[in-house]
Amino acid sequence: MLFLCGVPLFFMESSMGQFGGTGCITMFRMSPLFKGAGFAIVIVNIICTMYYNVIIAYPLMFLVMSLRNTLPWEDCDNPWNTYGCLKLGGEVFTKKNTTDQIQLIENTKTPADEFFHNHILKISDSIDDIGGIVWPLFVCNLISWIIVFLCICNGVKTVGKVVYFTATFPFIILFVLFIRGVTLPGAMDGILFYIMPKWDELLNLKVWADAAIQIFFSLGPGWGGIVNMASYNPFQNNNRLDSILVPILNCGTSIFAGFVVFSVLGFMAYKTGLPVSTVATGGPGLAFVTYPEAITMLPFPQFWAVLFFFMLYLLGMDSCFVQIEAIISSVTDAYPDLRKRKHMVTLVSLVLLFLGSIVFVTNGGMYILQMFDWYAASISVISICLVEVIVVGWTYGCENFVRDVEFMIGEKLHWWWPLCWKYITPIILSFIFVTTIMFNTRLTYNGIAYPEWAVALGWCSCLISMLCIPGYAICYLTFSKGSLKEKIEYGINPTKEWGPQKKENREAWEKFVKNTRRLSDRSLVNSVKVTKC
Repeated sequence: MLFLCGVPLFFMESSMGQFGGTGCITMFRMSPLFKGAGFAIVIVNIICTMYYNVIIAYPLMFLVMSLRNTLPWEDCDNPWNTYGCLKLGGEVFTKKNTTDQIQLIENTKTPADEFFHNHILKISDSIDDIGGIVWPLFVCNLISWIIVFLCICNGVKTVGKVVYFTATFPFIILFVLFIRGVTLPGAMDGILFYIMPKWDELLNLKVWADAAIQIFFSLGPGWGGIVNMASYNPFQNNNRLDSILVPILNCGTSIFAGFVVFSVLGFMAYKTGLPVSTVATGGPGLAFVTYPEAITMLPFPQFWAVLFFFMLYLLGMDSCFVQIEAIISSVTDAYPDLRKRKHMVTLVSLVLLFLGSIVFVTNGGMYILQMFDWYAASISVISICLVEVIVVGWTYGCENFVRDVEFMIGEKLHWWWPLCWKYITPIILSFIFVTTIMFNTRLTYNGIAYPEWAVALGWCSCLISMLCIPGYAICYLTFSKGSLKEKIEYGINPTKEWGPQKKENREAWEKFVKNTRRLSDRSLVNSVKVTKC
């Protein structure tokens, strides 16, 4: 999936951004009929940024709580604990019957579980009960938004300086946690559980779809961040090498992080006498319940807790920077007059996003967060990527795109790239799109199923972005001048604004295009003015 889908998409998006020098809306000057995909990217980022910043607030709260003499999720004698709280590694776990232990775990809650749900989230019984604002979480959310503003208020230059720290320091922490983890008793059991393949799962289509979705979340194609950040590159930067190295390093880091996590989970299994498969959980429970629980079993747990949650916070901030910058740059690219007031645009945008995020810091906020995360992101991002490869491979023309990239980097491209952009990647994306919808199961959180109205609202959050694509196309064809055939022809051909932004690069490119004569009968620019939709 990485080399058939992830890397080709990364190279394609970085080339679109670097060549056109624009954000995720204006990059569709190459085929304006599909400009709705740019608006879809912005909407997805708006929805996800609101709840993602709340997720960042969780490790901030944990970080503050980790500074105490005793970690507050270490035992069951706190005000938020219930009679069902059970400390792992206690006397009950000296029994030899593993089945009884597992049944006991299923019927009780660990101190870390109750700390996260009862104290951090103060979670309600279901999404039907939104409740009031959880004020400590509200304050942490506000602090996170303020930090984000201070880091991005001066644009990508400020972000670049901040990222030197936020992107590199987590690697140091990760390495320290790795050394600590692999030296613990039972660590090898966790690592073996992590690396041992389950061959029968390879026949499960949902596993492949989930793997592909993970690539979208880790690499970022379809989110606009790659396009936006690449637009700041020097025009002749060799982004092909970047587009190979970055995904490989990203994937390698994810694998390495797995060793860090599962070595500690193996230690936790050793201490409790439970199988690794029982102590290992997915979703937010791994970062905010299982791993914190394992940390309490380490010597000097406060130190390791501070390192772990500080790392999570920095990694979350990195992702948030890119998403918000993609939103703001798209707005200023679409309305160039606003560039002079980018500070104000940034401030207003973040205030609105903060106000939208308040619903996620209520008692029922986690239910709403999981609902949007389940529906609003994955399917929409896949459909956006599918539109992008169709535009590059078929409407703008893969031959033309390859020509542009070769002109930009000054090197010939291997035949593998156009093969992926035109055939392999679109087929895989179509498979992922269909499979994701087919195997979409009923959403639950903490064992609680979502009601019908919440499921419907979740699908609406997905459709609100996806419908931008056909909606804009219909609007374009309705309000543009000319016959339907002319409208379609104008819509799939590049506008006169498409191309390098700097005058000297554009002149050289136009000369290069003329000399190569690869456009055949297609016009380089639309000779007839079309009313903007």
